[in-house]
Amino acid sequence: MGMPISHIMTSGMSGIRAAGDLVARMQLSKSMRVGEAKDYVAKKLDVTTDDLSDEYVMRELREDLGIGVITSVAGAPKGIAAKMNIEKLLDLNINCCDKFRKQIA
Repeated sequence: MGMPISHIMTSGMSGIRAAGDLVARMQLSKSMRVGEAKDYVAKKLDVTTDDLSDEYVMRELREDLGIGVITSVAGAPKGIAAKMNIEKLLDLNINCCDKFRKQIA
């Protein structure tokens, strides 16, 4: 039941176009309710909770923080590099990042 609700909330916040992916990650990894997850992510990003769903604000911020954007930007972190930046920003572990670190060790 939790996954469909998280998916709906993430889609409603435009996913990676805004901050929906970050909010959903906190909901799923830390069992936060959507309001709590939004507050947490907004605090970490130093924006308002309204900014989390603003594609223009979030596009610039995501580029600046290197946490991934929907379209490629030359030299910007993508894939696993962006996920590793998300780990640091949100103070959590992401399984695929852990596996990647083990592979390169």
